[in-house]
Amino acid sequence: QVQLAESGGGLVQAGGSLRLSCAASKRTGTSYAMGWFRQAPGKEREFVAAINWSGSSINYADSVQGRFTISRGNAKNTVYLQMNNLKPEDTAVYYCAAGEKLAMVVAGSMNNYWGQGTQVTVSS
Repeated sequence: QVQLAESGGGLVQAGGSLRLSCAASKRTGTSYAMGWFRQAPGKEREFVAAINWSGSSINYADSVQGRFTISRGNAKNTVYLQMNNLKPEDTAVYYCAAGEKLAMVVAGSMNNYWGQGTQVTVSS
């Protein structure tokens, strides 16, 4: 079992920046891809970004490409999402996900592990 804990959400004006963090409990002998999803009120959860265990492969949603950057900490059990030039449409609850394969994370597999979410609100 992997437990994920997000932090770093908050309220920011349009054009501002936020950095989200997600710390995963360690599971000896298992390497996980990690990523971020978001869900706005009245909408389905959508993929934002994902990164494989080594950091050599990264995927972004078109809507955040060039504005958001995903990275992993040196200990590999932490993933970050640097969000720049935020827009009101980025307002959502952001969820961290972890899965055994990058493709599973990107697809939002039911077999992924999920955090509880952190609220990001961008005012216009």
